[in-house]
Amino acid sequence: QVQLVESGGGLVQAGGSLRLSCVAHGIIFSFNGMGWHRQAPGNQRELVASIMTDGSTNYVDSVKGRFTISRDNAKNTVYLQMNSLKPEDTAVYYCNTYPVTVNSWGQGTQVTVSS
Repeated sequence: QVQLVESGGGLVQAGGSLRLSCVAHGIIFSFNGMGWHRQAPGNQRELVASIMTDGSTNYVDSVKGRFTISRDNAKNTVYLQMNSLKPEDTAVYYCNTYPVTVNSWGQGTQVTVSS
């Protein structure tokens, strides 16, 4: 059974930083690209960052230069380092494989950035 467990969210002031973690259970982690998505109230879920098995990364324009995705295959964990946070980054953040292959999303982790 596949399980994705996100953590690390919280309340932070604009300009602050957070580091999100996602542990993936039930998949061969090193064989999968991984991605971080976010969903703000009233908005669709969007992919913000992805990292492939070879370590190559991609980011949505709005987070380029501020967010960094990384992975630790030994720990089945993908990370999202978020710096220079803005109020518009407020959302629930989720991880999944990339491309998305896991139908059951985790509970996500709430990130709230105050102005």
